[in-house]
Amino acid sequence: MKTFEDKVLLSFVIAVSVAMAWIALPFYSAILWALVISIVFAPVSQRLALRMPKRQGTATLLTLMLVITMVIVPAVFIGTLLVDEAADLYLKLQAKQINVGKVVEDVEGMLPVWAQHQLDRFGFGDLNAIQKKLSTGLSTVLRFAASQAISVGQGAAGFMIQLGIMLYLTFFLLRDGRALSRTIGGRIPLHTEQKAALFEKFITVIRATIKGSLVVAIVQGLIGGIIFKLLGINGALLWGVVMAFLSLIPAVGTGLIWVPAALYLLATGSVWEGVVLSLCGVFIISMVDNVLRPILVGKDTRMPDYVVLIATLGGLSVFGMNGIILGPVIAAMFMAAWDIFGEARAAE
Repeated sequence: MKTFEDKVLLSFVIAVSVAMAWIALPFYSAILWALVISIVFAPVSQRLALRMPKRQGTATLLTLMLVITMVIVPAVFIGTLLVDEAADLYLKLQAKQINVGKVVEDVEGMLPVWAQHQLDRFGFGDLNAIQKKLSTGLSTVLRFAASQAISVGQGAAGFMIQLGIMLYLTFFLLRDGRALSRTIGGRIPLHTEQKAALFEKFITVIRATIKGSLVVAIVQGLIGGIIFKLLGINGALLWGVVMAFLSLIPAVGTGLIWVPAALYLLATGSVWEGVVLSLCGVFIISMVDNVLRPILVGKDTRMPDYVVLIATLGGLSVFGMNGIILGPVIAAMFMAAWDIFGEARAAE
């Protein structure tokens, strides 16, 4: 009967676990980011706790205030400015203050004959069709961004609830994180060394993703936006945010924005602006990744670029913005699980 009872108990554990996951699903974003923030800021909380051994709660609260100051407030502020700028650009486009047709004609007039022949060869000779596609695509993107202003206003209550839950969970994860990890680790039916390897990989990937991807993306987007602003390019904040997102894509990254912008400036007669943007793009924006990432990540495990590319784009496609974290974490767990399985098979 023991085997039967064990099976019933296991079935019950699985059932209630699935049920718990189901009722927590509406708040999975808050739970995910609370976990991420607590892992990233855990060293800070631990150092403060060592300085205040009898005031653990105060140390955790100070860490939480640091999170709000460094992460929450800037993110909300930039998000508000971004939506306003996207809405303003969309209105200008609708009012014909931004003439996409003239831009296309200017570029066409500055292109040499050989370049026009190459465009014809690859099917881009019909500039009227290109103009329509650019207008439609730009309008769609800006319309979507502008519509978020209404969504943010309508979903303000839900956003505040999610934010409150995230901060509440972050406090307890920072304070009780080690005890919770030991409790959860003791319940997982794996060998001790296997659990340790998976936990280490999970924490390492989250910290490496935040430090080596998101921080680098923010810095690249910030530098790119400032350069665009100094050069007088419309929508500098919007393009800076877009560059920050695109920097998560290995190999090409921010070049998808600043290279066409530099070519357009050169083609339309703004030579020194195009040269400055090209030099800044090559020697500043693109070099941030090579210089800053090794400093921030250090000896943390880094996955191959092709895995990061698939994991990031796939994560964004499946999970939305949460996929920036979930994609690389799932990929890392996949690789770690197969490594552990291979080692176990080899040992046998």
